[in-house]
Amino acid sequence: MDEFRAQFATYLDNMQRQVATENGDWTVKGFIDIYKRIYTISIDTKVLSKVLELLLFPVIVRFAEAHRFQILLAPAQNQYPDLTLVSMTDPSECYAVDIKTTYRVGHDLQGNARVNGMTLGTFGGYFRSRDRVVSSTLPYNQYRKHYILGVVYSRVAGIDERSIYQIADLETIPSVVRDFQFFFHEKFQIASDGPGSGNTRNIGSTRYLDRLINGTAVFAELGIEIFDDYWMHYRTPAMARAEGFDAPPYTNLKSYLAHKKQTAHILTLPESMIQSEAAEVAVEDIEDES
Repeated sequence: MDEFRAQFATYLDNMQRQVATENGDWTVKGFIDIYKRIYTISIDTKVLSKVLELLLFPVIVRFAEAHRFQILLAPAQNQYPDLTLVSMTDPSECYAVDIKTTYRVGHDLQGNARVNGMTLGTFGGYFRSRDRVVSSTLPYNQYRKHYILGVVYSRVAGIDERSIYQIADLETIPSVVRDFQFFFHEKFQIASDGPGSGNTRNIGSTRYLDRLINGTAVFAELGIEIFDDYWMHYRTPAMARAEGFDAPPYTNLKSYLAHKKQTAHILTLPESMIQSEAAEVAVEDIEDES
């Protein structure tokens, strides 16, 4: 574990205490108005994610102050990352931290715990144009590492979101979610080899709970270089058609391997065998112009 991640991980227990009671319920019970009426919070994932971010932020601030990091917030909604942490002692030491949430959805036929999954940012835009700002706080390559601060929870069934309570009811108001688990991993360690949903241009996460918590998804052992190459050249069917192809060159890691094998033969040839007429003509054209 690298030093930054090791230091940050020591604050996960504080985050757990910030969002959950001793019996695992969410500390947030709803929204309150000036008449002291409490409205049950929605289980809409966007609402939950934003409220969780607000709860976690004070803990992240304490981490930044203790380890002398400046926090830069995303300049606009849907820009990457949620948080940029820049060392006050070495400004070249920058880390991207995206806060992501998902919920448990039961088990598969083999008994493996599953989650709904999460999107880990685009595989276009800043991910491919890495040396300039493209809907991001800093150029992608300027970050030493890209982390996901993840939160997994369970939805509570049978909650009536139309219920309205009073302050006196606070202790008895049911929580809409419970049983939180936190993790902090580099993006590639929890990524899937498929998009986040449908035909979107977002990297999807693993949908296996143990892989998510332990950072052992399909790219974890392959490494960040293969993760970067895979997703920088990944194409959805619509992207492939727009570029004049009938289908994407690959759609998963198995077909990615086959695709790489097709072009690998040239790597076994001596460099002296490789000639480029295009490069030679280009040089001649430059000489003619001069």
